[in-house]
Amino acid sequence: MARGRIRARFLRSSFYTFGCYKPQAAEDDTPHDIHGHGYSRIVYCNQPRPQVEKPVRYCSNYISTTKYNIATFLPKAIFEQFRRVANLYFLLAAVLSLTPISPFSPVSMIAPLVFVVGLSMAKEALEDWRRFIQDLKVNLRKALVHKKDGVFAVKPWMKLRVGDVVKVEKDKFFPADLLLLSSSYEDGICYVETMNLDGETNLKVKRALETTLSLDHDLSFREFSATLKSEDPNPNLYSFVGNFEYDRQIYPLDPSQILLRDSKLRNTAYVYGVVIFTGHDSKVMQNATKSPSKRSRVEKQMDRIIYILFSLLVFISFLSSLGFIGKTKIDLPKWWYLRVPDKDGLYDTGMPLISGFYHLITALVLYGYLIPISLYVSIEVVKVLQALFMNHDIQMYDEEHETTAQARTSNLNEELGQVDTILSDKTGTLTCNQMDFLKCSIAGTLYGMRSSDVELAAAEQLAMEGNQPSQVSSPYSWQRSEVGNRVSEIELESVVASMDVGEHRHAIKGFSFEDARLMNGNWFPDPNADMILLFFRILAICHTAIPEPNEETGTFSYEAESPDEGAFLVAAREFGFEFWRRTQSSIYVRERYPFFHEPTEREYKVLNLLDFTSKRKRMSVIVRNEDGKILVLCKGADSVIFDRLAKNGKKYLDETTKHLTDYGEAGLRTLALAYKEIDEAKYFAWSEEFMKAKTSIGGDREATLERLADIMERDFTLVGATAVEDKLQAGVPECIDKLAQAGLKIWVLTGDKMETAINIGYACSLLRHDMRQIRITTTESDAVAQDPKKAAKEQILNQITNATQMIKLEKDPHAAFALIIDGKTLAHALENDMKQQFLDLAVGCASVICCRVSPKQKALVTRLVKEGTGKTTLAIGDGANDVGMIQEADIGVGISGCEGMQAVMASDFAIGQFRFLERLLVVHGHWCYKRIAQMICYFFYKNIAFGLTIFYFETFAGFSGQSIYVDWYMLLFNVVLTSLPVISLGVFEQDVDSDVCLQFPALYQQGLKNLFFDWPRIFGWIGNGFYTSLVVFFLNIIIFYDQAFRSDGQTTDMTAVGTAMFTCIIWAVNCQIALTMSHFTWIQHILIWGSVGFWYLFLLIYCKSTYSLSVGAFQVLTEILGPAPIFWLTTLVVTVACNLPYLTHISFQRSFNPMDHHIIQEIKYCKWDIIDRHMWRNERSKARERTNIGFTARVEAKIRQLKGRLNGKSSFSSSETVRR
Repeated sequence: MARGRIRARFLRSSFYTFGCYKPQAAEDDTPHDIHGHGYSRIVYCNQPRPQVEKPVRYCSNYISTTKYNIATFLPKAIFEQFRRVANLYFLLAAVLSLTPISPFSPVSMIAPLVFVVGLSMAKEALEDWRRFIQDLKVNLRKALVHKKDGVFAVKPWMKLRVGDVVKVEKDKFFPADLLLLSSSYEDGICYVETMNLDGETNLKVKRALETTLSLDHDLSFREFSATLKSEDPNPNLYSFVGNFEYDRQIYPLDPSQILLRDSKLRNTAYVYGVVIFTGHDSKVMQNATKSPSKRSRVEKQMDRIIYILFSLLVFISFLSSLGFIGKTKIDLPKWWYLRVPDKDGLYDTGMPLISGFYHLITALVLYGYLIPISLYVSIEVVKVLQALFMNHDIQMYDEEHETTAQARTSNLNEELGQVDTILSDKTGTLTCNQMDFLKCSIAGTLYGMRSSDVELAAAEQLAMEGNQPSQVSSPYSWQRSEVGNRVSEIELESVVASMDVGEHRHAIKGFSFEDARLMNGNWFPDPNADMILLFFRILAICHTAIPEPNEETGTFSYEAESPDEGAFLVAAREFGFEFWRRTQSSIYVRERYPFFHEPTEREYKVLNLLDFTSKRKRMSVIVRNEDGKILVLCKGADSVIFDRLAKNGKKYLDETTKHLTDYGEAGLRTLALAYKEIDEAKYFAWSEEFMKAKTSIGGDREATLERLADIMERDFTLVGATAVEDKLQAGVPECIDKLAQAGLKIWVLTGDKMETAINIGYACSLLRHDMRQIRITTTESDAVAQDPKKAAKEQILNQITNATQMIKLEKDPHAAFALIIDGKTLAHALENDMKQQFLDLAVGCASVICCRVSPKQKALVTRLVKEGTGKTTLAIGDGANDVGMIQEADIGVGISGCEGMQAVMASDFAIGQFRFLERLLVVHGHWCYKRIAQMICYFFYKNIAFGLTIFYFETFAGFSGQSIYVDWYMLLFNVVLTSLPVISLGVFEQDVDSDVCLQFPALYQQGLKNLFFDWPRIFGWIGNGFYTSLVVFFLNIIIFYDQAFRSDGQTTDMTAVGTAMFTCIIWAVNCQIALTMSHFTWIQHILIWGSVGFWYLFLLIYCKSTYSLSVGAFQVLTEILGPAPIFWLTTLVVTVACNLPYLTHISFQRSFNPMDHHIIQEIKYCKWDIIDRHMWRNERSKARERTNIGFTARVEAKIRQLKGRLNGKSSFSSSETVRR
């Protein structure tokens, strides 16, 4: 420790030739010209006060992802409520109720509206409050901030100001966009994980300016003062232009000195930085968009139905008005007892048109029951309860992070059942950023006994086809049956018997390799022992990692730039080659060779290190071993390494190529390993030229370094290849497979490099090796054209056109295409003149992977799919870089449990792991869609059935505006008597249970095709409502009108007929909802039949009240209707007549044209799933959409391949027999 600073023992910058190396003289470059528009930012370092005073006043570090604040809640929430057509109509009706025109009292119209709107606004406020609380958790995170005199104190993030000096410690997030001043390493290097920003798992290397390296401890900031001038806030994550004025010198700044908010410090004890951009000015927040107000497609279609019903309302009101005009003109003069005209002037024989207009207004209010005011509030209640069930679903509980699913907004529950395309982030969403060393190929020999999941599943499927039970008892063993022998005949190399089934070695993170031939020194007598030795040494030496002793285990853990490197070092250690120490110029390895039980410490002098970049796709280290030999050890992509092999270095090329193909089919990430030995003179000549280029200043520096590296990395000898399993999050392949079988399309949008994204595509079965990959890229030749942008666009358009044509002309039914495109190319493809062609190509492909995309591009792609296809999109991610697409998509899902909560805060739903998406969509989405769809259709049915009877009565009552029903009946109809059963339908209805939903994923297509809320079904329910209204009204009129209904000869009055008619409606609509339900619980029985019972209970109480005297309803049940048998018989006949057509319809449909869930219900009811398991399996195999992605599609492709080989062998054997 020096001056309070933990000094690293070597300069980390020496590791990097291409990544972060900056020549010392480069700081003398001319400062950037940053005058003018867009470059007005001035930061006074260590002096935050000037930045919070006028006229500058930069924004605070407080962030908010809420929809509302205190000032905007009322106007915005009220606007949201009255975007709904029904609410707008009832607002108008409430206003009219204050006038004499209204047939109802003001309270009866205003109170329900206030209740409905108030409840919906309260729900919005509650959901936004939850967002506020999550924002607050982020805003209250702690940061170490310089106060004065070299003293650092803890402050919440929200209190940070531009110009503050901040100290960030290892594994902490950066609280704002910072300028790196110094780090715990002497050369100012620090490692940053930007997974939250761009999805990349590889650590980025940042380096401070040479001039600020002395600011290496707290006290050094006592007198620190500097000025920074830079660009204004903007969303570009990969650019920064600024000048740093310090100690009377001006230094240019670039992105390598900038630490962005929400990225994390790794492998570095601490850094010091000065705040440049805060809060919503930071680049990650600049990439975010405002929280949008989302509405589901079902709700939008519901508005269209309300338009139709409103048109019907206006039409029948107009008819009623015409009738009233006729009555006023012709009959009203005869009715002297009505004292025409009335005092309010509502009917006047001298002005029939004016009277007709007044009656039109009255009718619009009177027939308002056609439009259900309680529909919205009932749906709100149902959705909240549905969200509650989602939140408490134990099957979506993440034990690792102790988090449950969260429906952060319940407005989109039914939208979950109509998703067509899923746009997913990769890192942290599909993967857990952990690699396991699984297999390897050395000197043309295959090692590693563990089988991949793909081969195990293929073998299991073959066993099932052979009518044999699956013999796959574990991921590590394959017991042969007759079918197993067939598999062995066609050389299913990856499914092999374990060499030691009894061995139960404890799990080692990063190492899942099993093969006794390479363990415990068993390889020493091998004929290729020299190559095996070289293979292990390359694993242990060719890297940039740092070892850290683990006191608990006594071994070393490794701080590596990528998880692949960490897995290689763990593998090397387990093979007996433990990397344990690194200095500025040497790597030390404990080698269990030539004696396994006696480790020998060996030193390898590091002469040069040519680090990995996405462009080079390889890394090399030049070392001198203890024998004085100079070796170049290299690892990289096989396509790159194979091109660099010497003629005599290709001895194992054919075998290794075959093994790499097999590894690829198994979804493993592969690298090739090679080496060469060079003599001293040749190396020193090269080294001198290389160092000269490395310290040069000029535009051709990078090109010169690339050329010299290329010279050194030639004429290799192939040693072997590695196969690493990229650890997907638990259940990801199975989840993707189920979603694919449900008919969903899955796109991956990642900031990671193309190779990594492709490997993940293989791992989760979005890609497979028999797929035809369409890679849309731009070439370097575009840059030298007269108009580079135009040339690039033309080239991209040609590629898109050719690929689209190729897909159209493809004849093979099993052919599958995958589209892969990088961010640079995507920028052109998303332009207005090309985006439709790009979308058409993408939609024609089985899977789409977009690599190296920025957060803004993720949002743009999501918008393109959403608007271009017109179908429901769902975006899922876990980091701040996913916020844009989460907010842009119809449904945004955030992965909770991760350290960064930005995605969750911006999301509509939050789940603990990607695999829970399967249950969220296939189970809850399917249920919620059907429940809400059936609920809305039923709502319109019952209100049409009820509302039209009021219109029919008007024709009997001279269009007087008189209702046949008592006011209390009408108030109770929607509030109590029919609301609770429909809520129970929306909350508890299940066509099939959750297990069956997962076993029959094709059921999800019912929502995707909108089978339960399309126009034929909607008009069918509306027609059913018309029919019910006709039956209820006219049967009651026919039975009770103008004849005695009791034995003593009494006839009915209006109240008695209205009560009988209302009783029939209550029975008819409640029996109808009972017929609609497929799944009953005791709650539903209580609510349905309890509603009917409550009607009779209400009549008993109401008809004894004094209020009933004023409307002629006194003792209407007990003395008037109850004793009359015809009343009870009419109720029975009308109820049966109303529901008979629906009962006939569903009986015919289930018998002759059943839907998928009808068949499953019948199988479950008859218990055929238990009696005949084979039939049940066959039905399950049919109940999935044909897809070219997912685990099942991959297994089927593997089976086709195996059968092809078997048929080929059979043909060959037959021809041999014929020859003999």
